[in-house]
Amino acid sequence: MTAPDSSETPSRRQFFKGLGAATLATVVLPGCDIRSATPAQNGAGSTYVPQFFTPDEWTFINVASARLIPSDALGLGAVEAGVPEYIDRQMGTSWAVGALWYMQGPFNADAPDTMGYQYQLTPQQIYRLGIAAANGFVQKTQGKLFAQMSTDTQDAALHAIESGQAIFESVPAKLFFSLLLQNVREGFFADPVHGGNRGLAGWKLIGFPGARADFMDWVERDVKYPLLPVAMSGKRD
Repeated sequence: MTAPDSSETPSRRQFFKGLGAATLATVVLPGCDIRSATPAQNGAGSTYVPQFFTPDEWTFINVASARLIPSDALGLGAVEAGVPEYIDRQMGTSWAVGALWYMQGPFNADAPDTMGYQYQLTPQQIYRLGIAAANGFVQKTQGKLFAQMSTDTQDAALHAIESGQAIFESVPAKLFFSLLLQNVREGFFADPVHGGNRGLAGWKLIGFPGARADFMDWVERDVKYPLLPVAMSGKRD
């Protein structure tokens, strides 16, 4: 699994820094229909009401996101940064129903990545089937739902799903984990207009300047960028 716990915060910082500015500049593109996005209306003190996920699914998304990017001494985690809201809002875009992809057969799950997406399932279906399968897997092995387990057991379950050791009948476990991790990363680093990166938490963590017009003078300097990041809306926090 990608995100270490709070006892490994230095490696957590290095992981995020390793993504690089180029990755952050394009992170919304794979999982975000920018044309369909509307500015997030929920502030830090308000409660977001999911539009796609059921209450049980919403609980899973929040708990899993918190394990993939936990809050620690270095900064806010995925939940505090609004990542679950980002994911739910993406489920209402054309991307989530496969409208942006070629979705006709034949499908070959063993084809190389260069051949593009090779499944019949849309992101909406992957989440709906994957969350149910994940809860079914841990309930069978642990006697509890994912959200009811200890954090160590949750991490172990996510490792099993990521590696494919967990066998899902309705959707490949690796495919589900890959989409979840991709969307958690996107929500943590995308511009807040899409619902995540609340308070610019992701950008502040790695010193990314955001949507500033020009910061090229600082790109090759091995020093901390002195100004706060700026969102596309012009907000700085």
